[in-house]
Amino acid sequence: MSGGLSAFFPILGIVLAVFVFAPEMDATESIGNRVLQDNPIPRTEESVSAGRVVYARYCRACHGRGGKGDGGAAPPGSQPSNLLDNEWDYGETDAEIFKTIWEGVPPDMVMAAWGERISEEDTWNVVNYLRDLAESAFEEEYSRP
Repeated sequence: MSGGLSAFFPILGIVLAVFVFAPEMDATESIGNRVLQDNPIPRTEESVSAGRVVYARYCRACHGRGGKGDGGAAPPGSQPSNLLDNEWDYGETDAEIFKTIWEGVPPDMVMAAWGERISEEDTWNVVNYLRDLAESAFEEEYSRP
């Protein structure tokens, strides 16, 4: 019996190491004293549509109509992120994207913090819209002959 138990501890150690020392595998972020998990709002047509409206109001001026970073209202010397490319500079998980929208991009605040102007629900809807926009662009790109 003790042989079985001693074989169990190394496995337990590996499992704990994966969950404790591999934060890149965790889809959580913190804002203040709150911890954000995965997106609590399912990506439905209603959520994507609501996110599209919020994006048009707050994001399009800098990130452009199609999310390519080609809007004309970005601060001088800055280049808004292309939200359709394969590499995101400020996070890839829904929680990281939420945090970027909510807190902005410090230290120079090349992207303003929108947390005081956009509700949590609307921010998650924007995340859903961005996912949908990027997925549609990908499908369009690879469906061409």
